[in-house]
Amino acid sequence: MTQTSRPPSPPRLKTTGLPDDQPEDDHDVFMSEQPATFLSGHPILPEDMDIRDLMPSQLYEMNQNLLNESVPQKPLIDELASMSVLREEYEHGSASFLRQIDYLTKDGYDCVRRTRGDGDCFYRSVAYAFVERLLYSPDPTMAVGSALSQIESTLPMLTGARFDPFVYEDFMECFTTLIQSIVVPDREGLTLTPQSLLDAFQQPESSNSIVVYLRLLTSAQIRADPDAYAGFLHDPDNYMELQLETFCQHYVEAVGKEADHVQIAALSRALKINVKIAYLDGRDPQEVGKVDFHEFIFADDTTSSSLVLLYRPGHYDVLGRSSSRI
Repeated sequence: MTQTSRPPSPPRLKTTGLPDDQPEDDHDVFMSEQPATFLSGHPILPEDMDIRDLMPSQLYEMNQNLLNESVPQKPLIDELASMSVLREEYEHGSASFLRQIDYLTKDGYDCVRRTRGDGDCFYRSVAYAFVERLLYSPDPTMAVGSALSQIESTLPMLTGARFDPFVYEDFMECFTTLIQSIVVPDREGLTLTPQSLLDAFQQPESSNSIVVYLRLLTSAQIRADPDAYAGFLHDPDNYMELQLETFCQHYVEAVGKEADHVQIAALSRALKINVKIAYLDGRDPQEVGKVDFHEFIFADDTTSSSLVLLYRPGHYDVLGRSSSRI
C-alpha cells in the first residue's frame, strides 16, 4: 500500500519565534489519518505512553479533553488561581507536564487566570490582561490616556478594511468605556475595581463584544499590511495557503476560531503591546521541565512590560506572579 505524503508544513512568521507545532518528519502521516477518538475519555496521557511519541494533533486533543471534562461549566474567565490547581489536573498523567508547571512556579509564575476553551481564549486573555495592567498602573490616568489614544488611532485602519462603523463602533465602545472607567466614575460615582473588571469579563454581552472588537482590529491590521503576512496565511486543518480575504473572514473575524502566530503578531502590533507566551506543551526531551517563552515585541516604549499568557495545545490563559498583580 502506498503511503500518502503529508503536505508541506506552512512557514511561520520569523518575528514570533514560537516553536513549530506541525508534525515532525518522523511522523509522516496526515493528521486526518489519526483516529478521531484518540484518547477519548482519557484527558490525561496514559502512563504507558510517551508524550514524545504524540503528534501535535494528538496533544491538542488530549488537552481539549482535559479542558472540557475537568471544568464543564467554566466561566468565560475565572478567578485567579494558584498554579497548584493547574498542577492537580495533570498529576495522574504526564510527568513532563508536571515538570514544566513546576519550572514555571520556580520561575515565579505561581498563579493563573483561566479562560473558557471556546476558541476565543487568546483574545479574551489579552483583553483582560491589557485592562488589568492599566488598572494597576502607577499612573492610571496617563496609562488610560495612552491606551485610549492608541485605540483611537486604529480607526482609520478599521475604515480602510471597509468595516462598517455600525459593525465595530458598539464593540469598540464597550472596550473603551471599560478602560475609561478606571479613572472616570460611572453614574453611581464608582470606578473600575478588580472585582468589577472580572464581572465585566464574565458577562457574555460585554466580554464577547470586546472579543469581537479585537478580532476585527486584528483583521484590519492584517489587511492594512498584507505583504507582512504574505506566505503565512494557511488553513490550520490542511495547511493549504489561503487568500487574505478568506483567511481573515474564516480564521480571524469569525468567533470561536483559535489564534495562531499571525493573529498574535497582528493584534500586538495594532495595540502596540508586548505579549510573552509560555509554551506549556509537555515536550521535555531533556527531562528538566524547561518552558520556552516567546515574545511579540511591538510596544513603542522600550520599558513596557509584556502581557504574559500560558499556552497549552489549543488554549490560552493569563499567567502571572502573585507578587506583582497580573
